[in-house]
Amino acid sequence: MPSATRRRFVQATAAGAVLPVRAAKTPSTAGVYTRLGVKPVINGMGTVTVLGGSLMPPEVVQAMEDAARHFVSLPELQTKVGQRIAELLDVPAAMVTAGAASAITVATAACMTRGDKKRYAQLPDSSGMPNEVIQQKRHRHGYEAQIRVAGARVVEVETREELERAINPRTAMLFFLNKADEEGQIRRAEFIEIGRKHRVPAFNDAAADVPPAARLRGTVREGFDLVAFSGGKGLLGPQCSGVLLGRKDLVEAAQPALSPAGGIGRGMKVGKEEMIGLLAALERYLKVDHEAEFRLLDARVAHIVKAVGAVSGVNAEREVPKIANEVPHVAVTWKEGDRKLTTQQLLEKLREGDPPIAVLGRGAGRILISVWMMRANEHTVVARRLKEILTKNST
Repeated sequence: MPSATRRRFVQATAAGAVLPVRAAKTPSTAGVYTRLGVKPVINGMGTVTVLGGSLMPPEVVQAMEDAARHFVSLPELQTKVGQRIAELLDVPAAMVTAGAASAITVATAACMTRGDKKRYAQLPDSSGMPNEVIQQKRHRHGYEAQIRVAGARVVEVETREELERAINPRTAMLFFLNKADEEGQIRRAEFIEIGRKHRVPAFNDAAADVPPAARLRGTVREGFDLVAFSGGKGLLGPQCSGVLLGRKDLVEAAQPALSPAGGIGRGMKVGKEEMIGLLAALERYLKVDHEAEFRLLDARVAHIVKAVGAVSGVNAEREVPKIANEVPHVAVTWKEGDRKLTTQQLLEKLREGDPPIAVLGRGAGRILISVWMMRANEHTVVARRLKEILTKNST
């Protein structure tokens, strides 16, 4: 990047072009919520669905607005957008889904039916076709219903030996939860190897696992047959979008399982706006200076650590999760008995303030603060409120 261009980029970054930023006070556009009695929240939890995932950058919003002004063939658009995403990521195939959870369902359907129209019409009655999905017990994630809704049965295992014994002609897919890689006994490379050995597709749910950006193509290249990412988390795309990447035959087999086709995927509609919005988000994401973004997040973290760590008896330090939401956070700890303040009480006090602040509770006397989705000087508001509450509730 030429020096002049880099200078302009860094200046834009400082002004908030890389991250979704606005003034810390409630912006005027919040009237769409406040008129209903709903207060906008300072997001200290990260790209969580319960707070709306992420905020879309202007170019994504503009792309969706443009898309909303025309009629097009949705099946054709799905194909063309998928081709463009596959080209951008240098993967065999891609398709836009109605979130990462939707990707789980359509991937399961694809692996059971392999594109057979009669089988699709039969779902969720999966009799007469492979209908078992194997996952590790430590990879139980709460989204098993997304597998079952397609008509599949979940089979849980713990060891390699159990996995290999569980594989049989009824096995349709192996399910892997990316963020649980270090928790299960069967690690990713071995999981892929077993899938290949038995010719069973291996699916990876990597919904919240960008950054790093390299993971988008890297997870497919390491050998997973299908990989799902959320569109409304780190990619800053539409909240109700996701992307399924991987083997061309399986991605093509997944498309008929999604609206506008009938059957089990009819309710998982992906509009033209979401397809174009996710594509715009991906195109933007691959151009962003993620190192500059990381430095901005580190500066926010440093501010909170300095302010909150100054309170006697309170420890605040920088923390970066090993996987999923791999960006700088602030971990705050204290002894609940010493301060007569529980984690739940602190969370409630933050939520009851104006503006409300949402952070992550992590057990007794521990919270985790994500600065990723904060805007402008919101991190200073969080630092000040935390310091006030923790100081006031000291013994």
